[in-house]
Amino acid sequence: MLSESFIPVFAHRGASAYALENTLKSFEKALELGADGIELDIQLSKEGIPVVFHDPQLSRLVGINKLVNECTKEELISFKLGKPWRRLFSTYKIPTFEVVLAWANSQQLPLNIELKSTLLDNKSALIQMLHGLTLPVGSHFSSFHYELLEIVKQYKPDYETALIATKKLKWDLLRDYNAIDSVHMHKRYYKPRYLEACVASDKACRFYAIDGNETFLTNPHPSVIGWISDFPDKVIKRQQR
Repeated sequence: MLSESFIPVFAHRGASAYALENTLKSFEKALELGADGIELDIQLSKEGIPVVFHDPQLSRLVGINKLVNECTKEELISFKLGKPWRRLFSTYKIPTFEVVLAWANSQQLPLNIELKSTLLDNKSALIQMLHGLTLPVGSHFSSFHYELLEIVKQYKPDYETALIATKKLKWDLLRDYNAIDSVHMHKRYYKPRYLEACVASDKACRFYAIDGNETFLTNPHPSVIGWISDFPDKVIKRQQR
């Protein structure tokens, strides 16, 4: 059981430093390494079915010049994933969110569900996804897109929502972002100005791009409730669990 003195570590796209991102193998590896949760990305298929994939395009990991939402679910789950010289013999596949959710619920492993840009064009699919949704305790939604988090709060008010910070975020008006409970930030934002803005606005925060070498890991600011890392094992070790 996680001690209260430790900050939960979410494995970024699974243990993506050790297995291909956003695949069941990367999620299983994260669990093996002791991660407290999984960060994953949701895109939509042509029919509006949620799948776990980061990029809106398929070029980087599939090698074809198409958008995720131009392909059916059956097409998406059939693609082999990987770097060009490994893809031919790869066993990595795009999982549906339904499959990953069933696995996470069976393990009671919390999810950080990042809602990506394709949902902006099909908000009804997001609403459908939220209906009847049951997540592991400690799960939450995150997004760069505030309007998607507003939908989550409307239909699932009990679930935590986190806005991913960009240069456009109005820190002095953070309290006015009523549809969010927390802010997710790149570690370069780990500075008094931003931490104090979260405290003043009664928002918690998590930081991503954590590699386990950060000095602040051993004495985190009180507003921090999570780390997001490709190396969950290194962050856990740095916290000296």
